[in-house]
Amino acid sequence: MKKRKILFLGESYRADAITWTNGLKEFGDFEIISWELKTPSDTFFNRIKRLCEYNFALFKIKKIIKLHQPDMVIAERTTSYGLLAALSGIKPVAIAQQGRTDLWPEDSILLPLKIIIQNYAFKKATLIHAWGPVMTLSMTEANVEMNKVLVLPKGIDLSKFDNKNTANPEKITAIVTRSLLPEYRHDAILKSFDLLNKKGIDFILTIVGDGTQLANLQNLAKKLNIEKKVFFTGRIQNTELPKLLQESNFYISMPTTEGVSASLFEAMASNCYPIVSNIPGNQSWITHRENGQLINVDDSKMLAEEIAWAFEHTDYRKESVLNNRKFIEENVDYKINMKIIAAKYHELINTTKTN
Repeated sequence: MKKRKILFLGESYRADAITWTNGLKEFGDFEIISWELKTPSDTFFNRIKRLCEYNFALFKIKKIIKLHQPDMVIAERTTSYGLLAALSGIKPVAIAQQGRTDLWPEDSILLPLKIIIQNYAFKKATLIHAWGPVMTLSMTEANVEMNKVLVLPKGIDLSKFDNKNTANPEKITAIVTRSLLPEYRHDAILKSFDLLNKKGIDFILTIVGDGTQLANLQNLAKKLNIEKKVFFTGRIQNTELPKLLQESNFYISMPTTEGVSASLFEAMASNCYPIVSNIPGNQSWITHRENGQLINVDDSKMLAEEIAWAFEHTDYRKESVLNNRKFIEENVDYKINMKIIAAKYHELINTTKTN
């Protein structure tokens, strides 16, 4: 059988993208050709430069298509790479919405243009990925043909994130695995642990990763006099993460917005009890005081109180983490979900070739 080729448009270095493309290679025997914008969007000047690069992107993509003759194109973000996929001339086209909505930030002056771009991409796509139920809400509002939407997370590798948790049950050993960026509200998390510390509740808090807020957060930990109980790992290898999760009994995540969080799934698979912000992306997976806890955004007092409550209710937590692991095994297994996605792509390619 002829080996099929897929052109992937998106940031190939991102963990989500790696999971997606590696899964297609492993379970669909696809050859992946990748293209992405080279200019970062970290400064105003670079954003202007990136926009100029985007204007010439289609020309470069057409050259790649002529050279490699891909059978299908897939793209992340409906408002950027998704448009390029829709304009590429390749069929079938699969595009993935990355967050609760790709129309972000919601107060952007470019929002009307983004809506036009997204609607065009949705219309031209053969298949639209919603990695979780929360993403379908904005799709419905945009009048997307929902028979084109596949609601399925890519999943996580359960052989890496297993349920051999070794955390000391007599102590709060919490972990945060989100990038150190303002929207993840690590400052609110630190303030909640300061409140626990003042109540005489012992803990260890591990903050994984890097980002623009690292120095600010380290200074805040010192200011709150909890720096001896807070460990900043900095950037780590993905292979180190499962062990850190297995050594923790609480997973804390307080983002202001969320699509589908692989970090949450990894924690649930590792028997970490999840306490997360009360936003739609988390409500899809967590029900308050049934399998985790939902906290109002930026409410450090509530977070501290709910951590203390969960720590006191040991039997409830034990039952919750077991149920969470079962849920992940049944719904978020990478080896099952990526087989489904890869098979769908083969089906779409075969249908396109015969039409």
